[in-house]
Amino acid sequence: MPRIAVRGAGKRYGELQVFRGLDLSVGQREIVALVGPSGCGKTTFLRCLDGLIPMSEGEIVVDGKPINGPLPRTAMVFQHFGLLPWKTVRGNVAYGLDLAGASKAEIRERVPHFIQLVGLAGFEDAYPYQLSGGMQQRCGLARALAVEPDLLLMDEPFASVDAQTREILQFELLRIWRMRPTSMIFVTHSIEEAVLMGDRVIVLKGRPSGVAEIVEVDLPRPRTRATLASPRFAQLREHVWNILMDEARRAEFELER
Repeated sequence: MPRIAVRGAGKRYGELQVFRGLDLSVGQREIVALVGPSGCGKTTFLRCLDGLIPMSEGEIVVDGKPINGPLPRTAMVFQHFGLLPWKTVRGNVAYGLDLAGASKAEIRERVPHFIQLVGLAGFEDAYPYQLSGGMQQRCGLARALAVEPDLLLMDEPFASVDAQTREILQFELLRIWRMRPTSMIFVTHSIEEAVLMGDRVIVLKGRPSGVAEIVEVDLPRPRTRATLASPRFAQLREHVWNILMDEARRAEFELER
């Protein structure tokens, strides 16, 4: 039984149907990457899963039981860090635990562990404005991990940092996931990132969007920089690229006519 099963999911804003008929599942300790063109509803779908906005149709099943609200034991990492500027690293990491009702003793025990886990030891008393973009994203990741979620939702978490920092954070996240594997849905615009991170890549396209193909990523773990240079990685990346480009080519042909 999958950890999460989404059946017939759809979202509509008035006459605008963003996506419809989405069917996907996430296994225990599985990373599912979600890619698609801009505007296809990737972030909207993630926010529906997190309970921030309601779905228009469909159902979500967790461990075999239908869920009609926010998913239990779920944490989300946003693209733009989402840190509270008046709180230090320690305060930001503790924030989710505090909202979850953790005791002060539990917060004191957990927070240093997760700050250490993401490589921010020594910056406990720093405020967000004193941190680089990569360090801010590490702080956001620590806050999400501190509540020990069963499902981690990642909304283009590395899109706001430079290319070098992005690659560093990708492998840092894979390292952390190996230490504490959990179910994860990873939304990204980067095909290379999706193939590197995911056990499966779900490709969305169309208007309204739907699942075009689910690509099994049969690359061995742990994944390292050597993975990026492997022939199989290149094949998978090209396959996902071609799925997306088929629609772009058709649209271009229609415009030329």
